[in-house]
Amino acid sequence: MKIVGQLTGGVVHDFNNILTVIAGTIEILQEGVADRPELAAVAGLIAEAAARGSDLTAHLLAFSRGQPSQPRDVDINALLIEAARLLRPTLGEQIEIDSVPAIGVPHVLADPSRLMAAILELAIMARDAMQDGGKLTLQAASAVPEAGVAGAANACAAGDHVVIAISACGYGISADDPDRTFADLGMISDFIAQSGGHIRVCRDAGRGASVEIGLPRAAGSLQPVARDAGKTRFEGGGEAILVVEDDAMVRKYVVAQVQSLGYLTFPAASASEALAIIDTGKKIDLLFTDIMMPGTINGRQLALDALNRRPQLKVLYTSGYAEKTLVHDRRLDAGALLLAKPYRKADLARMIRIALAA
Repeated sequence: MKIVGQLTGGVVHDFNNILTVIAGTIEILQEGVADRPELAAVAGLIAEAAARGSDLTAHLLAFSRGQPSQPRDVDINALLIEAARLLRPTLGEQIEIDSVPAIGVPHVLADPSRLMAAILELAIMARDAMQDGGKLTLQAASAVPEAGVAGAANACAAGDHVVIAISACGYGISADDPDRTFADLGMISDFIAQSGGHIRVCRDAGRGASVEIGLPRAAGSLQPVARDAGKTRFEGGGEAILVVEDDAMVRKYVVAQVQSLGYLTFPAASASEALAIIDTGKKIDLLFTDIMMPGTINGRQLALDALNRRPQLKVLYTSGYAEKTLVHDRRLDAGALLLAKPYRKADLARMIRIALAA
């Protein structure tokens, strides 16, 4: 899966560029047709499709290890239902999939794309073990860490967490070697540990096996990310922003959006163009640059060169596929601000203000 993810990384990068323009421009159309219900409904469908595409590319990036951890409030029941939907065409007709929603399960604090990737990876392990078919069950429940459970002390300070169980039961699971069902949990275990949770495998030789993932529940003040941009207020400003983006379509869209927020903008198609603008002495408050760019200088190196020239310059990165430039051990470099593609105008406005205030 890692190799497949790496091979698709370039495609995902380009697709996220396209989705950035689609998701952003449909917001403008939604505002323009708000008083025409039939057109507003069509615009809403396009926005929903763009959001679904964004979710799918996020899952691909999670498999490729090219996306940094971005924990937020996650509705586990909704995530498991979506996982079952994605798995049905993947696992084949010989595997029955049962997603069991539970009443009263609190949301968890985790990166939703990486959590989805972990669940999908575990499901594929189960399928490979159930050679003659079987049943895969996805379910969640509230729980309190048990004494002696590996990693339980790190699950959550208050002791309150949510357990996600991925259970496999099939005739293909070997009674002599039940360990083969969920054999390689290295990367998954690392992610769960980084999320403050724990993981354990429960086996019953000849019958099946299950993986239980414990994650800390989200604080009550956290809210899911809203996708209704029609009611969002955008905070702008009058600062000067240097926008560096090699994709002409994306650059045109970003410049228009940044200008609509009230900012003065200087567009550049490459690092060399950006440095030439900086060397003119123009007042620039923020460098907003893509990370992946053609040529010998990427966005990270551009920022270092720009800061050598102007130490007070603020920097905000964007990318559809960050890979290893800013991401190490699946986390962003300390102090780096990244706006992942595709993004909406509200995300752009918020991150610009955060970067300027940093």
